Amino acid sequence: MRHLKPRKAVNALIMTLATLCAALGLFLLFIILFDVLRNGLKAIDWNLFLRDPAPPTMAGAGGLKSAFLGQGLLTLTAALIGVPIGVLGGTYLAEYGRHKKISRAISILSDIAVSIPSIVIGAFVYAILVNPFGSYNGWAGAVALAVIILPIIIRTTEDMINMVPWALREAAFAMGAPYHRVIWGIVYRSAAGGIFTGVLLAIARIAGETAPLLFTSFNSNFFRLNLSGPVPSLTVSIYQYAASPYENWVSMAWAAAFVVTCFVLFLNIVGRLAIKLRVKG
Repeated sequence: MRHLKPRKAVNALIMTLATLCAALGLFLLFIILFDVLRNGLKAIDWNLFLRDPAPPTMAGAGGLKSAFLGQGLLTLTAALIGVPIGVLGGTYLAEYGRHKKISRAISILSDIAVSIPSIVIGAFVYAILVNPFGSYNGWAGAVALAVIILPIIIRTTEDMINMVPWALREAAFAMGAPYHRVIWGIVYRSAAGGIFTGVLLAIARIAGETAPLLFTSFNSNFFRLNLSGPVPSLTVSIYQYAASPYENWVSMAWAAAFVVTCFVLFLNIVGRLAIKLRVKG
């Protein structure tokens, strides 16, 4: 009993420190969210979504329609590049590369790649897709965002496929189904919810990225579908408007930050709910 008292005291101390650290983290998070909501809600206006940028000295200084469209185009293109490669890569690791050393190495590298700073990825893509061509371009921005989501989707796909019981595959093999039909018709259908959730969380990851786009697609005041030149993006516009000396531009930056925050929160909530429903099922 004498030895229990010091252990209980240490346990109480650690629990108190952990609780205080958690409370501090939540406090800082709520301060940031409150600041974004307070300043963003005041500046929200339909003109933000319906008008193109205009000089700050003009009355009713435009909006960020081009930036919204450009951000959507870059995100969609990145998803079209990264999602198929990520899903196929995760499928190889979970199915064809099972118990192979190279698969284990790729899984470890994917875990490491998730934590690589996005500015490093932006600098890498700049070196291979911007500098050799002599100009910023939207393709480089989309590739940078695709590289960011790639390891997330690979790891999510691998984990979800590994959760599918091997007995389901054996039953299909016994009926004469080839391996690729087993993967397409049974494995993917069983793991579809988890893979889709991983894709949502990966898109939420790149929705607020600014650094890689500064190095690659940069920014533009006008939207166009051609990705061979600079493409407007919401996050870079927020960065540029927030740093400007013009009050109306700063207000638009707060409003755009509010929209991005709500979008990221929405995707994260949907992803978490999907995971919760899948676990219950």
